[in-house]
Amino acid sequence: MTRFAFAGRCSTEDLQDPETSRNWQLTRARALIEPAGGEIVAEYFDAGHSRALPWKRRPQAAALLDALRDPDRGFDAVVIGEPQRTFYGNQFGNTFPLFVHFGVPLWVPEVGGAIDPNNEAHDLVMSVFGGMSKGERNRIKIRVRTAMASQAQIEGRYLGGRPPYGYRIADAGSHPNPAKAADGKRLHRLEPDPDTAARSSSASSPNTSGARGTTPSPRV
Repeated sequence: MTRFAFAGRCSTEDLQDPETSRNWQLTRARALIEPAGGEIVAEYFDAGHSRALPWKRRPQAAALLDALRDPDRGFDAVVIGEPQRTFYGNQFGNTFPLFVHFGVPLWVPEVGGAIDPNNEAHDLVMSVFGGMSKGERNRIKIRVRTAMASQAQIEGRYLGGRPPYGYRIADAGSHPNPAKAADGKRLHRLEPDPDTAARSSSASSPNTSGARGTTPSPRV
């Protein structure tokens, strides 16, 4: 029997269930190693840590790297269930040499077993998954930031922070996400504050010194 350590990760605890993510990654890992007589005897699963963080800055991944140095580590190989969850950008190229140096095979479902350090095809496959992982995260980041900017500019949506002087936060209806609406969360927008809007408006008119003030935009 070959003893395996399982390595996995999920990033956002509030938007996904860490236990469910861990279970499906474990299922893929076991499906790969059990036909070859493997058994998972240790787990290193990071929850709530971005894939963009290097392995040394993820608590469980860092613990796994430390365990590689221990001759009495208790496992013979490492298996991961999803490379895009584990590696980001060039992380595989920076991390895999440690596995090779300490003689610990790394098994991945996408190559059907252990990664061969001398196999260029294996290296290419893992590099592609690292690039896909980075591209996926960047696309999400761009979509979210662009959507937030358009919501503020076009819809007048309030995105948080302190309201500009002369404005206050007002209710803008129920949340478009049914689950959040069911929790009582609502949308907000900016509207003129009757207590300060007049002073803000007068500041934009010419004063005795001839200088002009500015009225804050309701868009945030």
